This record gives sequence, C-alpha cells and structure tokens, in this order.
Amino acid sequence: MSDHPEAPVTPVEAFEPPYYMAVFTTVRTQEQSGYAETNARMEDLVKDVPGFLAMEHAQTPGGLGITVGYFRDADALEKWRSNAEHRAAQQRGRAEWYESYTLHVAKVERSHGFTRATAPRNP
Repeated sequence: MSDHPEAPVTPVEAFEPPYYMAVFTTVRTQEQSGYAETNARMEDLVKDVPGFLAMEHAQTPGGLGITVGYFRDADALEKWRSNAEHRAAQQRGRAEWYESYTLHVAKVERSHGFTRATAPRNP
C-alpha cells in the first residue's frame, strides 16, 4: 500500500498452504490528497485482522501499483473486506484516487521460496 524506500527488498515468506491471497492492481489518478495517510492507516488496520499473514507492494515506473495481501483463510479475508473503515477507504479510492483497479482473490495450494546463502568471507 505505501512506499517504504528504507525497507529491505525481500519477498514475504512462503507460508504453509492452504492460504488466500488478494492481488490489488491499480493505476492512480493525479489527485492523491489524503491517499498516503489513508494508506498508512489501512496498513496498520489490516495487521489487526486475525489470520492476516503479510503484505507486499510493487510499483512500476509507469504507475502500475500491485499490492498482495496474504490471509490464513477465507474468514480472515472476509473480515478485512467487510471492515467498515476499509470499506470507506475503498469508496474514497473509487471516487478520488484510482483511475482503474482490479482485484484477484485466490486460494494458494502450493508455495515455496528460496534465499541465496551468503558465503563466509575469507580474510
């Protein structure tokens, strides 16, 4: 949701399936008044949803934004979807901040990851 240039560049961990993911892809309008504050609030708010696992973001130089939220189960995702403050932010987003968006929700049945091991340095 927000840009965190100081955050390390790493993908979220591979969670034990099954779990759910919501992929929110956006193109924003020129009018972004209040977006950063609302975005930060949504990032804080979603962390309080029981079953929320993680979130990651990407932004292309051309302006395409992608946010992926990971949830333990469909109930956790539904709690987030129906949160009153989140619903109000969605309405404001359609009215002011988004030129277009898509939302894809999927059940993840397979997940794995890789991290390159760092070799010990020779003195």
